[in-house]
Amino acid sequence: MSAEAVDIPGSLAESVEADPRPRRRLPILALFAAQFFSLSGNAIALVAIPIIALMETGSALAAGVAGMFATVPLVVGGALGGVLVDRFGYRTSSIVADVASAITVLAIPALAATVGLSFGALLALVFLGGLLDAPGDTAKTVLMPDLAALARMPLARAAGAQSTVQRTATMIGGGAAGALVAIAGPMPALVVDAAGFALSALLVTVLVPRRSSSRVPDGSSHESEPMRGGFVAGIRFIARTPLLGAIVLLVTLTNAIDAAGIMVLKPVYAARVLGDPAVLGFMVGCFAGGALVGSALFGLIAHRWSGRVMFATCFVLAGTPPYLSMALGAPLSVLLPVLVLSGLAAGALNPMMSTAMYGQVPDGMRARVFGATTAGVAAAMPVGALAGGFAVEQFGLLPTLAVCGLLYAMLGASPFLIRAFSGLTAARTHGSGGAQKTPAAASGPLADTTA
Repeated sequence: MSAEAVDIPGSLAESVEADPRPRRRLPILALFAAQFFSLSGNAIALVAIPIIALMETGSALAAGVAGMFATVPLVVGGALGGVLVDRFGYRTSSIVADVASAITVLAIPALAATVGLSFGALLALVFLGGLLDAPGDTAKTVLMPDLAALARMPLARAAGAQSTVQRTATMIGGGAAGALVAIAGPMPALVVDAAGFALSALLVTVLVPRRSSSRVPDGSSHESEPMRGGFVAGIRFIARTPLLGAIVLLVTLTNAIDAAGIMVLKPVYAARVLGDPAVLGFMVGCFAGGALVGSALFGLIAHRWSGRVMFATCFVLAGTPPYLSMALGAPLSVLLPVLVLSGLAAGALNPMMSTAMYGQVPDGMRARVFGATTAGVAAAMPVGALAGGFAVEQFGLLPTLAVCGLLYAMLGASPFLIRAFSGLTAARTHGSGGAQKTPAAASGPLADTTA
């Protein structure tokens, strides 16, 4: 098995100050820049694709079908991606995924401008474009600790910087998508999206060095396991770790709601209630901006109070208010501040969940566990997106939003009752980053569609 990264022999637990080699900061800065461009592109697609589906068909159910085709690849890619990343290398996997995403995204406006874009072709391209998203994101995530060691940067600081980059990319990408859709329409927005993926691939190709050895770093008892058992090994590791298992289950269930929200409910609300589909981009950007500030505040002061109570409180506030506000027909002047405040609460979630990932997953298991986690938390997203479209068609938008808000409140409060979440107190002493709660435009192992 090969895991191509950078030449960092030994355990990441070694003191970075004791490393005799010259400090190299450029590779990790290049990785952060690559993540910024690729995740900004994902945020643009997150806005543009549902709008294209609604414009082509006028049907909320069709938008739900498009959402299903965007999220099923996350399950497939997560299931196979960790094993493939371990097999072909972190760096190579990241580059190939970004190039493939750029080509498939660019094909959508190219077809629309030439022979025409059928709904079936749109679904096929959305599926293909998302298929390598999960392995590409996993590859970038598992590259980071080695590059942090190369830069002699404490892991907590590097992981916090990675989380900030991810939040910033979603905020800027969502806002840019709203502006692009309003000015030029969703097709030109996808051209910018493709350019972001191309820049990401170029940065990793040129500035992230190859590992001098093709072997996975020493120190993991899992590195001798056969490749065909890689995904199963990742699942078993999660199942044996109560905190990780509880987190995956909670995020899997809430991601079903969020997939319906970002792929169906919010686009339909923007188009039918607010009267402007482009507003979706600003909704995404406001939530992401609040989450960026929330992540920064968590890293500065709020980590002192991290634990089960803070996690459950933030989870409820991150998901419930936006859905209930829309269920009450909130105007844009009310909805955007609600999204900012909910994002502020969400900003603390990723650092606490990520601490569990980086703190408990050994280096040799990273890609497999992160890939299995991605598949697990994405498993309910296709069902959620399709169910959201069906519910809007059958019961109406506002009742569906109300049910989503109430379900989110119950699920978000569940850590108050589940003992496994008490392990989140470890976030007080460890860094943040890594595992994520992000979209069909996912960034990392846990996906967060609460935008």
